[in-house]
Amino acid sequence: MHVPATFNELIEKAEDLNLYKKLIQQLNKDFLFANIDLDFSEEILPSSLKLMLHETVYHLIQEKFVEYLNLLYIIDVPEDKVRQLDGSDTLQLAEDVSFLILKREWQKVWFRNKYSE
Repeated sequence: MHVPATFNELIEKAEDLNLYKKLIQQLNKDFLFANIDLDFSEEILPSSLKLMLHETVYHLIQEKFVEYLNLLYIIDVPEDKVRQLDGSDTLQLAEDVSFLILKREWQKVWFRNKYSE
């Protein structure tokens, strides 16, 4: 499996395989499990998805750090990948973590689609 290196590549891949809605559903499911009040519309534009996810992660890092860690655990974002990020700029950290979240969710959706056929 080729893991996308950028947000745009990830979205392009999801749309090419008709899995964008599944990606949104997976995000919603995991945010619900993490008890975080965020529900993306399945019709959300990729740019809005990126912005809302980034804002939410930033807010969690700044004000609800325990919930942030719980979310990463539930989504199963690799801990070593998070530790490799530069934490000196919280805004940049939130953007990088948002992409890690999307990549992990994409892997779940892709594998489920690939092996359910």
